[in-house]
Amino acid sequence: MDAELSNRPVLQVQGLRVEFPTRRGVLTAVDDVSFEIMPGEVLGLVGESGAGKSLTGTAIFGLLEPPGRVASGTIVLGGDRIDNLPHDRMRRIRGKKIGAVFQDPLTSLNPLYTIGRQLIETITTHMDMTLAEARQHSIELLAEVGIPAPERRIDQYPHQFSGGMRQRVVIALALCTNPRLVVADEPTTALDVSIQAQIIRVLKRLCRDHKTAVLLITHDMGVIAETCDRVAVMYAGRIAEIGPVREVIKNAKHPYTHGLMGSIPNIGHDIDELTQIHGSMPRLTEIPPGCAFNPRCPHAFDRCFVERPDLAQEDKSQVACWLFDKETADA
Repeated sequence: MDAELSNRPVLQVQGLRVEFPTRRGVLTAVDDVSFEIMPGEVLGLVGESGAGKSLTGTAIFGLLEPPGRVASGTIVLGGDRIDNLPHDRMRRIRGKKIGAVFQDPLTSLNPLYTIGRQLIETITTHMDMTLAEARQHSIELLAEVGIPAPERRIDQYPHQFSGGMRQRVVIALALCTNPRLVVADEPTTALDVSIQAQIIRVLKRLCRDHKTAVLLITHDMGVIAETCDRVAVMYAGRIAEIGPVREVIKNAKHPYTHGLMGSIPNIGHDIDELTQIHGSMPRLTEIPPGCAFNPRCPHAFDRCFVERPDLAQEDKSQVACWLFDKETADA
């Protein structure tokens, strides 16, 4: 990769808005989300269920189910806009320029085909390789993700692999065409803790070696802390805070982020009880005016109930909260 490409974002999402038209009106599930990811960088997208993080990944991947739609905003991959492409062109980009790792590897693997056939088919579809070259490339990839005896196991079926090994195969499948971006949606949730750590190490190493950008979607702050360079915290379809992962974990700004950090047990500190965020994420039909977090926020004041804050720079992070607004501070 030349120097010019390495200094440009692989992915740029600007003002993304995902809507679902219904008989009762239009529901906004993702509202004005913007971020970018550099080559070799892992950006974590974290939040409770219903925050809109998986829908953001699905929109980038071009797999929104109707009536869901990208209503506004742009998604730019490697300098080319992809959110407005027709289905057949987007299908050629998926697998070649964007790889995917999902929560359940069996949703990505065809149980009727050997893993070798699936790898070889993907490689020959998107790359100029013979079947023999594709098979050798597949064996090398399986070895790279930690599959023992890849020359033998390449001819086995998905059911002959454990959950952790299947997820390794899916990572190999996602990276087999050297994509610019990998969208990993809850890639370790279905695995036990020791296997989670192995998968995280594999994903980090491969993306560093291949200079692949990664969007890691999860609700697990432990995975975020272990894996990501930066983290974006989502709430009710919007980004509440985004910044370097160490900064966000150690010095959380937004009250929601602060609550998430306080709910993580710390072995080095003896406390009676963990922080609790009272209430729950609002439904799409019940998002309150002003800041969506105001019903649950212990610091909410008048402005929070009438005006929605935008992201603004605060130290090394960006935060959408009136507590850090200069006018509020002066008042």
